[in-house]
Amino acid sequence: MLTLARDFKFKYKEIAVSGSNKREHVRTKLRADVTVSHPELGDLNLHTGDISDGGAYILSEGHQLPPIGEMVSVQVQGMGGGDAPVVKMKVVRLDNDGVGLAFVNEE
Repeated sequence: MLTLARDFKFKYKEIAVSGSNKREHVRTKLRADVTVSHPELGDLNLHTGDISDGGAYILSEGHQLPPIGEMVSVQVQGMGGGDAPVVKMKVVRLDNDGVGLAFVNEE
């Protein structure tokens, strides 16, 4: 199964990462509609800020988001041709603008 980032290869623009903000994966700007599901917070309709082969940054848009370490399910909306897969992700970063999520390997 392809990662969420590879599913959107045709839509994104790679951005350079330098200085103290070093990442394992190259981040790419991508605004996609997503539903983030959490057992206590319910379903949140949000947008991505960027995405990489390791995860995604989701904009909070004023919503309460789960704390670091929590698991969520994420599904891209509006792709056409049927529903996108639901992907399990872990909250790895939280700031005033959003939440950093890492893909979880379920194998």
